[in-house]
Amino acid sequence: MSAERNTPYLLAERRALLSSLWISVAITGGALVLGIVSGTRIILFDGAYMGIGLILTWVSLGAAAASAAGPTNRFPFGRDALTPLVVLIQGLAIAGTLVFAAADAVVIIRDGGSPVSPVIIAIYGASTAAAGFLVARWVRRQAPSSDLVSAEVSQWRAGAALSVMMMFGAAAAAVLQAVGLNLVALYIDPALVLVASAIVAIIPIRMIKTGLNELLEGAPPQEITAAVAEAVELVREASALPRPLIRTGKVGRKLYVEVDFIVPGSDWTVGDEDTVRRGINTALEPLGLDIWAVVSLTADPSLTE
Repeated sequence: MSAERNTPYLLAERRALLSSLWISVAITGGALVLGIVSGTRIILFDGAYMGIGLILTWVSLGAAAASAAGPTNRFPFGRDALTPLVVLIQGLAIAGTLVFAAADAVVIIRDGGSPVSPVIIAIYGASTAAAGFLVARWVRRQAPSSDLVSAEVSQWRAGAALSVMMMFGAAAAAVLQAVGLNLVALYIDPALVLVASAIVAIIPIRMIKTGLNELLEGAPPQEITAAVAEAVELVREASALPRPLIRTGKVGRKLYVEVDFIVPGSDWTVGDEDTVRRGINTALEPLGLDIWAVVSLTADPSLTE
């Protein structure tokens, strides 16, 4: 993919990440101050979660800039592997935050719970839930095909889910206090942290799985694999070629496609091979990825192993 075609995508990706960063700064600061002043663990947890996300957004911006620089003498294939690496780091950091928060909640429960203000939790939860879902939707629209933005959207959605849990917890605490079960209400705050950690855990697990898959050169998502197979089949039929061996791998925005056709050596030329390769590149353009296609027309099956 040429630098000219990449430019709008890179600008959109950077704009989305920068916007997410500054919104995170504002909400994180407010959450930490409110959590400390009110002594509410779930709000402190939310602030810490967003603080981790803020740092990771900054790292994502650096990774996006490095990946956009393209191939260099030192990195002849570019630095697209930074994208899955950052996604993996984000997943591990979020998982670590959840484990720490859950452990802290267990300690609080063991020590007899902690008092909470249902009103403060409800107002904060409603505000941050609305902000989280709106920001996730807007950021996604800015760069829908960016893996870094996808990781950012996952963080916002996870934060919004936490906020929704706060609202339910606030309602439960208010009911318990209204019926005179104040001792039971003391456990609402740490219980919310435990439930929220369990609900959000699926997000870092997916991020870790995605990052590892790309770093280990695993097969890309099913929709991409299917699109490659369809594109190759169209070109194969047009050129009357036998069914090939197809290998695909995705690293960041770079999609590697290797297609090996076993043919009678005397029937095909280098020009024919170039035609097939151009056809596959053209057919894969709608994916919006940086296609690195290698097409081989060979008479020696051992070269495809």
